[in-house]
Amino acid sequence: MAEHDEVSNGSSDPDERENHRTRSGGAHAAEQVDVHVDLPPAPPRAMPDDEVAVAIDDVAVDPGDLTAVTAGSASVDVVPSFVGGARAAARRDGSPYGALLAADGARLRRERVTTDTGSHVAVVEDRDPAALPAEVPETAESLTADRLIDVNRTTRPAPQGGMNRFVYEASFHLVNLGDSAKVRAHQAMSERIRRRFDGGARFVPVLTRKGGVGKTTVTTLLGMALADARDDRIIAIDANPDRGTLAERVDRQTRETVRDVVAKASSIGGYTDFSRFVSRDGTRLDILASDTDPTLSEAFDDNDYNVVAGLAARYYSIVLTDCGTGIVHSVMRATLQRADSIVVVSGGSVDEARLASETLTWLEANGYTELVRNAVVAINLATQGTHIVNVDEIEAHFQSRVREIVRIPYDPQLAAGSVVNWGDLRSVTQHSARELAALVVEGLPVERGH
Repeated sequence: MAEHDEVSNGSSDPDERENHRTRSGGAHAAEQVDVHVDLPPAPPRAMPDDEVAVAIDDVAVDPGDLTAVTAGSASVDVVPSFVGGARAAARRDGSPYGALLAADGARLRRERVTTDTGSHVAVVEDRDPAALPAEVPETAESLTADRLIDVNRTTRPAPQGGMNRFVYEASFHLVNLGDSAKVRAHQAMSERIRRRFDGGARFVPVLTRKGGVGKTTVTTLLGMALADARDDRIIAIDANPDRGTLAERVDRQTRETVRDVVAKASSIGGYTDFSRFVSRDGTRLDILASDTDPTLSEAFDDNDYNVVAGLAARYYSIVLTDCGTGIVHSVMRATLQRADSIVVVSGGSVDEARLASETLTWLEANGYTELVRNAVVAINLATQGTHIVNVDEIEAHFQSRVREIVRIPYDPQLAAGSVVNWGDLRSVTQHSARELAALVVEGLPVERGH
């Protein structure tokens, strides 16, 4: 059989050889086995950041959009979309740079083709705004000390008082625990009070319809808290037509009054000239007294107030006005016209709270609704009836009408009705005054609308 195969394979007849191959192939084909193996798809290749930084996305362009192009000169402006590794990481991590990337959402990748007879614009891609590079440069103000300086034992400021200060000194400055939570809270409130303004002075009247509830006390505390924390000038003007006592709350250094300012207004050419009419306390609060003669005080009208207020606006950042009880007095009208915010004072008794609420109602009825909404109510707890009245209910009532409420606690120094020394006040009284100052400042416009 093998010999036959050899003869057949070696045959010179072409047909014979072809038949032999056909028979052999058929036999082998019958023995073949097909095996199918399902392999998982290959994982996508993660592109390294350095490749992402120089990668250009493939863009499909429809040739039909270019059919209108005719012979002539053509220019193509292509805005490439590069996404650097650092920017991609910022976008993934949600860092502040992600906001800068999102700001470029208005930039679309476009291809512009210009011809001699006109132009045709084809939007070739609408990219995700977060994938576009940012072109918003940082300003010099962004280079703050908090950002650039690493806080450590050497660079951290020395603690301000308390046990942390004692440990700092006892360890020969080797152990610096930083400021306590109380000191940090004090500093944070000071920053709120120090907010800067542009466009001139801000006017804040302190008012209510009833006398004896502590308007002068609140004006004094508010002015001292502002002057103690801020580095600009603060003045409190006594515009009470019924012989105000604001100037008696500080060591009086001059007998000049608002009437003298009006009479000598033409001779006032600068702050040095104006400062001769005011008294200054230890916090640098300037106080301009009212006339002690009630007859002359009644002659102080809205025109006179505007003269005084206009001069004060030249030299001071914040002007407080201690208003009288005559809410329909002409000076009150001029005061409210200049007001950027108001402080309404309420006592701790039933009738005092009602009169303070009626003051708000009067203001709303006379076109000062916005001032009411932005008002701060100071509840003076040194008045009679406070110990038997539910002050929480008084506060709840005013919360439905004004922006903020502050309680001014009883303080023996304030109850005396004499000179107030800021440093001698109880710490809780200082804190309440500073809170009132911070809330008032936060309600003042940072920029003038006109």
